[in-house]
Amino acid sequence: MQVKLNVIVGALALAVGGSVFAQDLVVKIGHVGPTSGAIAHLGKDNENGARMAIDELNAKGVTIGGRKAKFELLAEDDGADPKQGTAAAQKLVDSKVNGVIGHLNSGTTIPASKIYSDAGIPQISPSATNPRYTRQGYKTTFRVVADDVHLGGTLGRYAVKDLKGKKIVVIDDRTAYGQGVADEFEKGVKAAGGATIGREFTNDKATDFTAILTSLKAKSPDVVFFGGMDAVAGPMIRQMKQLGINAKFVGGDGICSSELPKLTAGTLADNQVVCAEAGGVEGEAKKSMDDFRTKFKAKYNAEVQVYAPYVYDAVNVMVAAMVKAGSAEPAKYLPVLAATDGYKGVTGTIGFDNKGDIKNGALTLYTYKGGKREQIAVVR
Repeated sequence: MQVKLNVIVGALALAVGGSVFAQDLVVKIGHVGPTSGAIAHLGKDNENGARMAIDELNAKGVTIGGRKAKFELLAEDDGADPKQGTAAAQKLVDSKVNGVIGHLNSGTTIPASKIYSDAGIPQISPSATNPRYTRQGYKTTFRVVADDVHLGGTLGRYAVKDLKGKKIVVIDDRTAYGQGVADEFEKGVKAAGGATIGREFTNDKATDFTAILTSLKAKSPDVVFFGGMDAVAGPMIRQMKQLGINAKFVGGDGICSSELPKLTAGTLADNQVVCAEAGGVEGEAKKSMDDFRTKFKAKYNAEVQVYAPYVYDAVNVMVAAMVKAGSAEPAKYLPVLAATDGYKGVTGTIGFDNKGDIKNGALTLYTYKGGKREQIAVVR
C-alpha cells in the first residue's frame, strides 16, 4: 500500500512540474511605452530597461514571503496615444498584474493612472514629468524623475543666466508633456529676470515647420525652446539651419536622446543644443550608471537612449517593496512602496514624498559635440 502511495505522490509531483516549481510565486509586472510610432526608439529603450531588471531578478532567485518568485514582464505598446494608453492599462488590469512601470509620456501616463488607481495597482513612471500626474490624489502613483516644475524652471533660468538669452522664443507640441514643460520654462525665464518674445505651437506628428520658423526668424531669436520629443526636434533643428536661424536650441528630456544627432541629419552644430534629463548622478554614484550602460550595451547591442536606467530602477524599487512587505499583493506592498527612502539605484538615491514624487530629484544638463551627448552639469 505504501509503495502505491509513493507512486501516486511521485506522479502528482511530476504532473505539476515538480514540487519545488509548484511553489513558485508568479509575479506579473506590466510595462507600457510607445514601441511603435515616431518615438518607438525611446519606448523600446524603456522596455529593454524593464526586461533587463526582470531577467536579473529571475537569475538571483528572489524570495517573497518565503516563496521563490518568478517574475514575468507583460509589455504593452501605447503608441504615445492617450486612447491606446488607457486600453493598454485596462488590459494589464484585466491580466491581474501586480504592478505597472510606465507609461513613458505624460499624455498617456495621466489618463492611465486613473485606471490603475481604481484597481489599486501601484504605478511607477520612469519618465512622465507633468506635475499633474502625482497631484490627482491617487495613492498608487509614483515617479523616479524630477517633474516639469523643476526641469522647465531650471532650463528657463539657464537660458537667461548662462546662455545670456535676450530674445527667447518658445514652441511646444501641445501634448501634456510639451505644453507643461514649455509653461514651466517660461516661468523660469521670468523668475530669472528675462522675457520671452513669442510662443508658437505645433503637434507631435509634424515634420514641416517652415511657417513657424519663418515667423520666428523675423524676431531674430537667440534662444529657441522646444517642448516636445526628439522625433520632432530633429527636423526642426535641420530646418532652422536651412533658414539661417543660428539660435541656441533648448529642450527637456524628450529631446535629450542619443538619437537626436541622427534625427537632425548631420546639421547639429557643436554646443547648439542644451537639454536637461530628469535625473542625474555625480561623484561615486556615476560608476553605477556607467556600469549599467556597459551591461545594457552588451545585452542589447544598443546605447541607452534616455530612460532605460530609470525603468530598471523603478522595477527594482517595486520588487524591493514586495520583498520587504513579504507579499506581491498590491494592497499589502503599496504602503511599503510609498515609504521607500534611501534606496540606492543606478540613477541615484530614491525616496518618495507624500505625493509619490522623488525626493531631491536631480537634473542633468547636456549638450552635443561631434554628434555625441556630453554632460554639462548635475543640478538639484
